[in-house]
Amino acid sequence: MPSPKALRALPLVELGALLLVALLCLVFQLRLPGRLPTDADERAMADVLARDARPGDAVLLFPWWTERARLFVPSSIPVYGWLESDRADLGAHPRIWVLGQPDLPRSDVGAFDAAFLPGRKALGPEARMGPLSLRLYENGRYRPRHWVASESASAARVYLEQPDGSRRDCPFDGRAHRCPGPPHLYVAPEWHEIFYEPRHCLWMHAPGGPQRLVAEFANVPSGMGLRLEGGIIFEFAHPKDPRLSTTSLGVDDAATGERLLDVPIPPGREGVQKAEVVLPPGPPRTVKVWVQADNAESRQVCLDVMALEPAAGVKP
Repeated sequence: MPSPKALRALPLVELGALLLVALLCLVFQLRLPGRLPTDADERAMADVLARDARPGDAVLLFPWWTERARLFVPSSIPVYGWLESDRADLGAHPRIWVLGQPDLPRSDVGAFDAAFLPGRKALGPEARMGPLSLRLYENGRYRPRHWVASESASAARVYLEQPDGSRRDCPFDGRAHRCPGPPHLYVAPEWHEIFYEPRHCLWMHAPGGPQRLVAEFANVPSGMGLRLEGGIIFEFAHPKDPRLSTTSLGVDDAATGERLLDVPIPPGREGVQKAEVVLPPGPPRTVKVWVQADNAESRQVCLDVMALEPAAGVKP
């Protein structure tokens, strides 16, 4: 049992601890403005990008949460920054500008480099604008897109398909292909978040039961890597309630019925799920992109399919 003297001293110890924390917070706040960029710093960075950026370039934020920079980056350049975005391939962009604030607290330059640098090469020295850093990299993970489903949505044929092959069309109203039945059954390109990552993808909510929601695309190039990417949006991926069911995403060859790609997403599986196959050379194909879930509750899906330049060392 503590002595009476120790008990009497306890409030003084607590007060001293609180004063120390308050002092540290005050020092942090007083030092922070010197680590933050001014408007002049941001405009200087924007001037460099406006002068030297090329079509197809992208900007990656470091740390990922330094969102204020988006206000100054030229609108023609896409800006990326989300939790673990330093690991993203950003394969649609041949060059990446890393816009950093390495002096901020908890900015781990070593961890960023370990995630970002594999497959990339700096194309020049780092520029500094106050506390901002800017450096251009060649993106060795770049794979040119020759066709993207979300960019071709208006030309798709969309329908609900039963296991016996019967169909109900989902007419295009100028913005989306809307199916008969619940208002959430439609196909349209939208922005959604999959495990913190914002993605421009095709909204395709499973209709429920054995039927599939299908988007059929013609003139998909052969001799390419055909890639399917998709996932359950927002917080709906996390629950593992036994009432929920696996959502299946897939791509079939419309002419032969051959299954080209298949991605199951069981309850609790978060993030973007991916599958890829290399199509042999030949004439353009028509493919059926589809989604199905026995129980469609909380199975809100956003996906995309693209024809990519085959990865290095992979032949069609």
